Amino acid sequence: MADDVCWLKFELLERFMTDAFMAIGVPEADARVCADVLVTADRRGIDSHGVGRFKPFYYDRIVKDRVQQPVTQFEVVRDVLGTAVVDGHHGMGMVIAKRCMDMAIAKARLHGLGMVVARNSTHYGIAGYYAKMACEAGMIGLTGTNARPSIAPTFGVENMLGTNPLVFGFPTDEPFPFVNDYATSVTQRGKIELYEREGKALPPGWVIDREGRTQTDPTQVLKALVDGSAALTPIGGIGEDGGGYKGYGFATVVEVLSATLQQGAFLKALSGFEDGHKVPYRLGHFFLAIDIQCFADPAAFRKSTGDLLRQLRASRKAPGQSRIYTCGEKEYLAWLDRKDKGAPVDRTLQKQLIQVRDETGLKQYRFGFE
Repeated sequence: MADDVCWLKFELLERFMTDAFMAIGVPEADARVCADVLVTADRRGIDSHGVGRFKPFYYDRIVKDRVQQPVTQFEVVRDVLGTAVVDGHHGMGMVIAKRCMDMAIAKARLHGLGMVVARNSTHYGIAGYYAKMACEAGMIGLTGTNARPSIAPTFGVENMLGTNPLVFGFPTDEPFPFVNDYATSVTQRGKIELYEREGKALPPGWVIDREGRTQTDPTQVLKALVDGSAALTPIGGIGEDGGGYKGYGFATVVEVLSATLQQGAFLKALSGFEDGHKVPYRLGHFFLAIDIQCFADPAAFRKSTGDLLRQLRASRKAPGQSRIYTCGEKEYLAWLDRKDKGAPVDRTLQKQLIQVRDETGLKQYRFGFE
C-alpha cells in the first residue's frame, strides 16, 4: 500500500455513509442497505466497488447530476408463480437488488426456483452480495446486471456491451461460500479507477481504441470509455485466439437476461446521455434462487461441494506456485486480514470523504487521516 493510505474502521465508514445517504434524502432503512453493500465490498477486498464508489456513483448522481432518485419506488409490474418483474424507477440500485433477491428466495421456498428481474434500476454494487444472500438462505444464487457500454464485441472496436457480471453462489461446508464475482470483460471501470488512483499504467490488452490499438493510460482510458473512443476487451482478450468470443458471448447472455427479458433498456441506451444531457442509466438486473432441498439433502450438497473445492485446491501446483484458490476464498482471506484494521482509503478517497462531510454538515465525523 502507498504511504498516503489510511486504514479506517468498517464501523466508522458504514456509519458515515449511512448518515451521508440519509442527508441527501435516502430513507434510513435504505441508507443502511446501501452502506452495507459498499462496506461489504471493502471487507472482501473488492476495493474497486467499495467506499471508492460512494461519491461518484451514488452521491454525485443524486446531488449533482440528478439522474438517480434517493427514495426508491419499488413497483412489481408482473408476478407469476416463481417469477416477477420489477420497475425500480431509477431508485437506489442496492435497495432494488436486495428486495429482488429477497423475493426470489421467498419464491424458491414455495416453488423450488425463484427468479426476479428488474428494469430502470441503477448501479447495485458488488453482484456477489446478492448471490451470497441466497447462500445464506441455504440456496444457490445467480445474479447479473447490464451496465453502461464498455465492451467491444469480438472483432469490433466500439463499446457496446456493459461489463455485465454473471455471478453464481454455492453454499459449502467451509466458512465461506463459492462466489465467482467478476465482470465478463478482462477488467472493469472500478479496477481502472483504482489504477488511476495508484498512478499505475494498465496492462496491455485490457483496453483498445477505435484503431484496435491497446491503451494503457488509466486517466485517458476513463475519459475515452465515456466518449466512446475506447472499449474494454471481453474475457479472453482481443480476437478469438485467446477465447475472447467466449467473454463476448457471456456478456451478451447477461444483456439479454438483464434487459430484453423484462423489456428494459440495453446497449447504447444505457450510456447515461441523451442529446448531450445526462439522464438516468436505466440498468437491468436478474436474480435467481434455487432451493437445494428440492434436489438433494442440503447438508450433503454443502459437503460434496466443499469436497469438490478442496480437491481442486489440493491438486498439483504449477512450478513456483504455493497455492491454488477457489472462488470466494481470496475474499474470505481478505476479510480475515481486514476485519480488525478496516478499509484502505487513499488520498483521493480521503478528499472525497471530507468533501461529502462538509457538504452534508456531518461535522461530528473526524477521520484518522486529518
